[in-house]
Amino acid sequence: MVSMETNTVPEASGLESHLGYWLRKVSNAVSGAFARSLQARQTSVAEWVVLRYLYDRKEATPGALAEALTMTRGAVSKVIDKLQAKKWIRSRIKPGDNRVQLLSLTAAGRHVVPHLAGIADQNDDQFFAMLSTTERQSLRDLLIKLANHHQIRDVPLE
Repeated sequence: MVSMETNTVPEASGLESHLGYWLRKVSNAVSGAFARSLQARQTSVAEWVVLRYLYDRKEATPGALAEALTMTRGAVSKVIDKLQAKKWIRSRIKPGDNRVQLLSLTAAGRHVVPHLAGIADQNDDQFFAMLSTTERQSLRDLLIKLANHHQIRDVPLE
């Protein structure tokens, strides 16, 4: 008869042997540097994401923003308030339906987006310039493949 009881302790894999460790380490550095660069310009990552979303569209409702960016309506409302205070977005009531608020970029908002995109580009260059174009594309493709496989839809806002 074989005993099910054992006194041996299994080996623990090393911290640095995990892909997640390296992914988190790089992600924290990349996203932290980007957040600090935006913060120096009194802008949050969430504000940048909302601005960039609106930049590609004529207008959007707060609900559409919340759904597309996987944010709560409360979180979207706070970001909208901050962007309106900066005069980067405006809202208007949808003609024929007073219940619907439509958001769009102001001229100042449309002007600031390319500058903020430049910060994102510089951040990518700072962290990934040592990779060849092919390596960058391969890394992007692999991350997209993982996100799609695991149905990761959340938009990084921090």
